[in-house]
Amino acid sequence: MRIAITGATGLVGSVLVPRLQAAGHRVDRLVRKDPAAGSTDIRWDPANGRLDAEALEGVDAVIHLAGENVGEGRWTEARKKVLIESRTLGTTLLATTLAGLRRKPEVLISASAVGWYGDRGEQELDEGSGPGSGFLAEVCRAWEASAKPAEQAGIRLVHPRIGVVLSKNGGALAQLLTPARLGVAGPVGSGKQYFPWLSMEDLLRALEFLMASPERKGVYNVCGPKPVTNRELMQALGRVLHRPAILPLPAFAVRTLFGEMGQEILLGGQKVVPKRLLADGFVFQNTELDGFLKKELLR
Repeated sequence: MRIAITGATGLVGSVLVPRLQAAGHRVDRLVRKDPAAGSTDIRWDPANGRLDAEALEGVDAVIHLAGENVGEGRWTEARKKVLIESRTLGTTLLATTLAGLRRKPEVLISASAVGWYGDRGEQELDEGSGPGSGFLAEVCRAWEASAKPAEQAGIRLVHPRIGVVLSKNGGALAQLLTPARLGVAGPVGSGKQYFPWLSMEDLLRALEFLMASPERKGVYNVCGPKPVTNRELMQALGRVLHRPAILPLPAFAVRTLFGEMGQEILLGGQKVVPKRLLADGFVFQNTELDGFLKKELLR
């Protein structure tokens, strides 16, 4: 297949691109700088609404991962604007461009996140659960809605609502490693907030799974089948690293240090389950947290 990918240099994209190439696919990366001579990269500029439509003619599938990191920095009004626009402008530009192609791709996989559900405590959430409240839920609603032009043009649209990807190479796990190894990591706030985690390997396999069949469309929760609480995560990390994990980070400190971002990302959580993936026959390779952390951190 010929596959176009945005966000190709991010945590997920940088692993997905060589994986797809090794499987024999041609991968065209959408990049914000002038493509190198001889590459198949395609220039795009979401902020200014520029994308070479002709270069996308003949693409079989598009995987759209681009978006600013929501866990980076306090959520000032200016930062919130950047977080929303980094998703909506790019998604709208991509979806409308694909919709206007002479030969449209078979599928657009347009990423979303479990933040769509908001902080719902211990309520189990599947794809049939309604939208939540809060800034992350607002971002995800706008993000998903921006892809509608592609669906209206007859392109199969898939929204993977992705959980927290655990990888020692970046993201949440990488940020936790230093304090955990020093023995100064423990539960955040009450520690009862749910953490819908999955391994990088299972995320990549899920994206390939969703791309493969014309019957798979709409929303899919892409997270492991066994969500854990924040306390359980920190305890598992301590066991694997043979370090204490008992020093709590109080809720008031999180709010003081990180403001609204800390309240939603660190003190909030979602008990999300991948009901549709499991029903479609997808088998997760990493479901037990301790075993996965040993494999990821000690290999």
